[in-house]
Amino acid sequence: MPLEDTMKGKRVIFTLLVLLLSVGFNSKAQQAGSNTYDFLNLTNSARVGALGGNQVGMNLRDVSLVFHNPANLSPSLHQSMTFNYVPYVADIKMTYAGYAHSIEGMGTFGLSIHSINYGSFDRADVDGNLNGTFSAAEYAINLSYSKMLSPKLRAGISLKPIISNLEQYNSFGLAADLGLLYHSENQLFSAGITLKNVGSQITTYNDTYEPLPTDLQIGLSKKLAHAPFRFSLTAQDLFDWKMKYKVEDGNGDEISDAGNDGNSIDQLMRHMILGVELVPSDNFYVAVGYNHRRRQELGVSEKMSTTGFSWGFGFRVYKFHFAYGSARYHLAGSSNHFSISTNLSDFRK
Repeated sequence: MPLEDTMKGKRVIFTLLVLLLSVGFNSKAQQAGSNTYDFLNLTNSARVGALGGNQVGMNLRDVSLVFHNPANLSPSLHQSMTFNYVPYVADIKMTYAGYAHSIEGMGTFGLSIHSINYGSFDRADVDGNLNGTFSAAEYAINLSYSKMLSPKLRAGISLKPIISNLEQYNSFGLAADLGLLYHSENQLFSAGITLKNVGSQITTYNDTYEPLPTDLQIGLSKKLAHAPFRFSLTAQDLFDWKMKYKVEDGNGDEISDAGNDGNSIDQLMRHMILGVELVPSDNFYVAVGYNHRRRQELGVSEKMSTTGFSWGFGFRVYKFHFAYGSARYHLAGSSNHFSISTNLSDFRK
């Protein structure tokens, strides 16, 4: 690579890192549950769902990963498309459709739509008299772009107009994701950093402004050279180390500092999501994941069972990739993730 191009790439990397850190240090940590558009943090990918719910350091030929780190939008994804469907808890449904297109000399572009439908609800007045039904749904349109800064490093950005309709209340917002992704020459190691959901509400539900769930996430992924295993780790919620949230006690009084009891190891683990894959070939994988925060906050102390654990698998048939993921949120319910993807160029071979 010419020296001029190398220096230019380094300047871009430095600028992006400064931007990531400056936004981070100027962001005020929000208590859990105090943000709007929280559906932006819910994964729709079967593979990522099986790996604990979030992975930003993986470098795979999977267009669904652009949702977690826009720098995953690589030239190898040219004409790739995916559709994900998630029958979530309590009859909530999520869908995601994405497409990538690379233009030589310009970079790789992506378009995707992430939506969540909360279902139909009974409308009632203060006396409990029923008066029809109403629905609630939210949508995010992801306009993504990435470019190689060097043979081993990519940068990406996603602009996300957000539309939220909750009964008679409507809100519109605009957010952005910024990401970097590094991979080794032999493709066995990769690392990523993502600044997610930087933005603001443009119009509010009821003249009350709510912040977006801005987050800084860092991830690593390592595939063994002589064994069919890949290990992945992502650290998230790095702007909110304590991750406190508000609850009510049995008397209806608010407790503002619920959450971790001060155990530093437990506090650290609540930020970590662990994933392991068995990958005997490019056409098949089995994955398991562990989300410690999910287990600690949603598990029942008398019977934790498999809360916080997840699993799944994927395989290829003809020119299509199918994947399934299941995540245990609580004793009362799990989520299921279904993904199908293909590459249009494969049909011309």
